Amino acid sequence: MGRKRSFDDDEVLARAREVFLEHGYEGTSIDALVKATGLLRGSLYGAFGSKRGMFVAALHDATDSESRDSKVLNLVLVALMELSDHDLEVRGLVRDYLVKLSCSESGDTNAVTVNVATLLGERLLQRAHVQLQSDNERSKS
Repeated sequence: MGRKRSFDDDEVLARAREVFLEHGYEGTSIDALVKATGLLRGSLYGAFGSKRGMFVAALHDATDSESRDSKVLNLVLVALMELSDHDLEVRGLVRDYLVKLSCSESGDTNAVTVNVATLLGERLLQRAHVQLQSDNERSKS
């Protein structure tokens, strides 16, 4: 029989999310996750199997609701940009989350797609610290 976990999954996943948000998936090392979560390497592997397992658990936890919180959207962007093209499980989690967002809106499918794309595009620009200004705003600067 395995040992009982001596850590809070929600707290560990919240700390892991912060690391993934700061460094992206590819830029996050196991050592960074160990440091941020306070877990020993063996405990991390025992609980989540791998860095990918921890990311999937964090993504699943974050996208379990219809939240449009910036941290959730940023994690979805990390998943879209770094994993969803080749990881079917991550792609499914992202798709299911975006469907939940779109179901909370009424209207035709095209309008919902545009709204979701706009929402993610805005988060991407904010995450990249890119601010778009109109010609009038630039001339006033």
